[in-house]
Amino acid sequence: MRVVIADDSVLVREGIVSLLMRAGIEVSAQLSSPEELLAEVDRQPPDVAVIDIRMPPTFTDEGLRAAHEIRRRHPEVAIMILSQFVEAGIATRLLAEDPERLGYLLKDRVTAPSEFVDALERIVEGGSALDPQIVSGLLSGGAARRNGIEALTPREREVLELVAEGLTNQAIADRLDLALRSVEKHVSAIFTKLGLQDTGTEHRRVLAVLRYLRP
Repeated sequence: MRVVIADDSVLVREGIVSLLMRAGIEVSAQLSSPEELLAEVDRQPPDVAVIDIRMPPTFTDEGLRAAHEIRRRHPEVAIMILSQFVEAGIATRLLAEDPERLGYLLKDRVTAPSEFVDALERIVEGGSALDPQIVSGLLSGGAARRNGIEALTPREREVLELVAEGLTNQAIADRLDLALRSVEKHVSAIFTKLGLQDTGTEHRRVLAVLRYLRP
């Protein structure tokens, strides 16, 4: 896996580089501006671009706009968006599009190396990776209540959050210390209650859940 990192903070960039190098992942470039990022991706497209939302000059959504441009020019490049805080508006904009090969994590998540690397691997393989805090916010929002999320049991809701994060049934079973068959039954019940078809393809079912929860 080849990664480029775009963040105006040298400390953040170097911290991510150190983490990825320890995991045996190649960091091909470190950039501090959207312009440098786009030029580097055009020159040598990586497997994934890790991008801070707020970058110079206005520190609003320059990173996000650069990510959209990368997806337009190089749809094969996976995108991992990083944010300091949960930004509901950003999540909504991302979910309005195809979330395949797309991740959105809080920067605090980077301090958990195994989770961060797992998320990068999922999006490179075509999946999605949303921060648990973002998923929880979507599940508790008005659109979710209108769509009948309240009909789920507490365990089903817990499983749904992990499905929406992009975890496989086996990964969910490991996380919750459940038998794989139990997780499969929960997932089947969730999809039945939500009126969604379980395709059996992990990234497609995540896509279906995210679109269902979209405000």
